[in-house]
Formats: sequence, structure tokens, C-alpha cells
Amino acid sequence: MAANEYWVDSRLRSQRVASRTLPPLAPVHDLSREIIGTRTEVRRRGGIIPSWVVFSIIILATFALCVTITMRTRAEVRAASEQFQSVGSEVETLRHSNAVLAQEVRRLHTDPRAIESAARTRLNMVRANEIVVPVE
Repeated sequence: MAANEYWVDSRLRSQRVASRTLPPLAPVHDLSREIIGTRTEVRRRGGIIPSWVVFSIIILATFALCVTITMRTRAEVRAASEQFQSVGSEVETLRHSNAVLAQEVRRLHTDPRAIESAARTRLNMVRANEIVVPVE
């Protein structure tokens, strides 16, 4: 396997070497100790965050949770109310159609003219003395 030594050498020569080195980074534990302080210093100050801030955040989160639950519940109640009204109107329509059908059944049981008209229109029946003439 032959390599192009001129290209490899030129590339290495063209790369710049950093003139200065970066200072070593301190460990995270030491940085946090410098920023926050030791445990005894934190206890003496009463913690990083004042207690009234923590209490306010808890109260605010509780209030936001209550508002969210209330809004969601109201939306569900509104949807259930609309569904109840639509089902109620559908039931009323079905009751009306049932009443019309019951009236028609009563008429077909009692009225001879209704029986005759139903037999002629629905069953295409004719009387014995009638002649049927198809018209197209």
C-alpha cells in the first residue's frame, strides 16, 4: 500500500500548533463550592433560596393546578350538556315518529278506507272487479 508522502507531509506542515495552552479547569465540585459556599455557609444563610420564595412558588403552582382542573371540568360539563341536549332532541323526534306510527296502526286496525288505501299503495292490490291498465 503506497501513500502519497508529499501530501501527508504538506498537510502536517500546514497545521498550526497552539502557541499557548489553556489553563486546567477546576473540578465541578470546587466551582460549586466557590459559587454557593460550603454547607455551613449555606445553612447559616438559610439556604440558597429564601423560604418565602419557595412558599410563593408552591402556592402559585397549587393555584395554577386548581385553575387548570376547574377549566377542564367546565369544558367537560359543557360538552356533556350539549350531548344531553342533542340526545334529548333525538328522543323527542323518535317519540313523535312513534306517535305517528301508533296512530297509523290504530287507523289500519279500525278504518276500512285506510286498510284499502294501504293495500292499494303498498301491496299493489286491486279489487276483483277492477281492470289494471299499465301506463308508461
